Amino acid sequence: LKTVVQNIKDIANTFFPSGKVVDIVDNKIAHLTATLPYPFNEELQGIANSSGIPLGEIVIFNVFYEIFTVCTSIVAEDKTGKLYHARNLDFGLFLGWDVKNNSWTLTRELKPLVVLLDFQRNNKTVFKSTNFAGYIGMVSGVKPNLFTLTMNERFSLDGGYVGIFEWFLGRRDGMWMGFLTRTVLENATSYQDAKDRLAKTRLLAPAYFILGGKNSGEGCVITRSRTATLDIWDLDIKKGTWYVLETNYDRWKPPLVLDNRRGPAMKCLNQTTQENLSLPAIYDVLSTKPVLNKLTVCTTLMEVYNGHTESYLRECPDPCSPW
Repeated sequence: LKTVVQNIKDIANTFFPSGKVVDIVDNKIAHLTATLPYPFNEELQGIANSSGIPLGEIVIFNVFYEIFTVCTSIVAEDKTGKLYHARNLDFGLFLGWDVKNNSWTLTRELKPLVVLLDFQRNNKTVFKSTNFAGYIGMVSGVKPNLFTLTMNERFSLDGGYVGIFEWFLGRRDGMWMGFLTRTVLENATSYQDAKDRLAKTRLLAPAYFILGGKNSGEGCVITRSRTATLDIWDLDIKKGTWYVLETNYDRWKPPLVLDNRRGPAMKCLNQTTQENLSLPAIYDVLSTKPVLNKLTVCTTLMEVYNGHTESYLRECPDPCSPW
């Protein structure tokens, strides 16, 4: 964790060599944790205390996930009505290229921080998540026998930078993406309840929420601005929509030419066919370049039934796309 935080500081000093940005982080931002709701404020303080890292730097470490997460998420249903949810977690875009190792520095340094978490209440599992140690939000999770959830960054002019800047200035009516996903995983009591919460809560940053349920047809991609839901793309088996797939672009728009992970992933799923769908088959889809790329930290596979989840650290052998 100290290595990753130092890397983030080094990047900040590259852009602002005076050191003022890091000084502000260390001395000004820490008090803003008091504006966060319980238990997030106390958890940030606890991580700072146990790691010896200044509280402000722990806050910034958590902020980075609101604006630098680039992912591919899939919810798919097989011919028997069984649902699968999987994602590649890509992180570290433009955050330092290591010429010697031909990799993104932060992507490589994050891999030792990947953890599988089992959140319990009264000795019973509430939800499971693949996450980063030190990050108190949730990027993915499964609530056994209820729903599965991942979040992807949505690039927008009214983006996460704007919401975070407003939060620093005192406007705090929006919720952090990772805090919302965690709150939903903790408290939502059904697929529909989770869907409503993800669609209606005001956010600090635009996002895609990819949600899967336990019953046939329960799967969707929710496209969010900071203040509204722009689109909900649902599974529709009767109309032939047996999967929904999201990278980091609105589904009604073409992806960036230099970052077309959507096309190859959809091609692979279509070639797999619904009849041959399985977790290993989806893993193969997510292992196809450029869906698998130099930013990919890990691949997570989830089944809602009994809360099954598994994650694999990834390496993309050359030749491999940087993103």
